Amino acid sequence: MSDCIEKGRIDTMRITKRTQSKKIRAEKSSGNVFADLGLPHPEQELLKARLTLQIYRLIKARGLKQAEAGKILGIKQPHVSALMRNRSGSFSVERLMEFLTALGQDVEITVTPTRKQHGELSVVA
Repeated sequence: MSDCIEKGRIDTMRITKRTQSKKIRAEKSSGNVFADLGLPHPEQELLKARLTLQIYRLIKARGLKQAEAGKILGIKQPHVSALMRNRSGSFSVERLMEFLTALGQDVEITVTPTRKQHGELSVVA
């Protein structure tokens, strides 16, 4: 057992000494981590992340095992595992919406005029 761990607690003095010398630069988020990181198609990636979160919540709330969820969604267990870890990269927005309907959810797409120059994508659950 390390000398910096005592009865399940980390010795905060050691951590404080190490971090005091480092300056941490923080920037205000735009609200979209994918845009903040400069990734391509950040709005689509955020939408996929939000849809994936809803799928995760439904699977957890039902107490489904990944293999059981895979049968409902029509995918193999390793793909369910990826979804449960928010790795939706290979699935399209359309496919994620199909997963939600397979899990007994209605998916509604609403188009409304925007007051901004460019519209936004969002998930309301």
